[in-house]
Amino acid sequence: MRIFWFIPTHGDGRYLGTDYGGRVLDLGYLRQVAGAIDNLGFYGALLPTGRSCEDAWVTASFLAANTRRMRFLVAVRPGLVSPTLAARMTATFDRLSEGRVLINVVTGGDPVELVGDGLFIEHDRRYSITDEFLTIWRSVLATGGEVNFEGEQLRVRGAKILFPGLQRPYPPLYFGGSSDGAIDVAAKHVDVYLTWGEPPDQVKEKIAKVRELAAAKYGRTLRFGIRLHIIVRETEEEAWRDADRLISRLSDATVAAAQRTMARQDSVGQKRMLALQRMGGLSRSRKDLEVSPNLWAGVGLVRGGAGTALVGSVENVVKRMNEYAELGIDNFIFSGYPHLEEAHRTAELLLPNLALDHSDAGSDLNVNSQAGEVIANEYSPITLNQSRFFQDL
Repeated sequence: MRIFWFIPTHGDGRYLGTDYGGRVLDLGYLRQVAGAIDNLGFYGALLPTGRSCEDAWVTASFLAANTRRMRFLVAVRPGLVSPTLAARMTATFDRLSEGRVLINVVTGGDPVELVGDGLFIEHDRRYSITDEFLTIWRSVLATGGEVNFEGEQLRVRGAKILFPGLQRPYPPLYFGGSSDGAIDVAAKHVDVYLTWGEPPDQVKEKIAKVRELAAAKYGRTLRFGIRLHIIVRETEEEAWRDADRLISRLSDATVAAAQRTMARQDSVGQKRMLALQRMGGLSRSRKDLEVSPNLWAGVGLVRGGAGTALVGSVENVVKRMNEYAELGIDNFIFSGYPHLEEAHRTAELLLPNLALDHSDAGSDLNVNSQAGEVIANEYSPITLNQSRFFQDL
């Protein structure tokens, strides 16, 4: 398994839906969280993306300079940034972090936020853009030469990067989406398909669909991951007590406002998350919100995106993780409130009880540093000196 933590760039605290017990979100606090992730043995961390967060690339750049081992799972946004620019950003981060960047492909699910960013594109067409974006992005990073592409949504001519990344052919691609268009993009392009924390029977069905399509249509195999919150304690009683405490300061008005905002999204995955909360009629009792053994939908009352948590004793949380692992899940992206303390608690209680694959990212990287300045903004001095054109001159 690979266990990730989370960088809370949209805020943190001891309770959901209130500023009581909230943390000041500044570089000092983010460094503390990243330092814990780096030192405690997590594989890496996901950084969220969107207008509710600090920018993921800028934040990760600051934190990479203050860490040594952890990987940064950072989002690219097809439709909001060009694929060639995203490839250059990826290669630069990969080189300067010594191979510690992973790419989370986010197509977007909130139409209000997307039009605020200038993307007036309906749901299915956004996945067509994502398909063409990844075709260009992968080609530019993998080939090392010029890429020409003429698609229905995007086109490039003579696209290339002069400074390649370290991870070959490119840093691994992570991606989540539950619609048919999203699943086709995953089957065709990505390395790790992500699902939010649905009950195992729903996850099993989704994995089977992605796996079958990837093999039959594209001749590919994928790995799989899940995004969850976690409240792991030495006993069940302690874990569920802290789950109740996390939502104890929610008001009816806060829950109603959050649910209205999340309901406007056209993300199929978000609709599936909302359905889990509504199974209990938006109740706040453990009985109604435990949608599967040790899987609690309380976080999703007010939080968009990942809305479920694994809650329980170490023994039971490990049991539930192994159930997901038997379905094919080997990447677990966790978070907990507050993220600093919960990183320590999760690492101390959970990680020693799991079979982990957190090997050194830099051990097999092809480090080929640039020597000399690029000539006329076009030619690498190394490749130019080796070229037939230069020799003929």
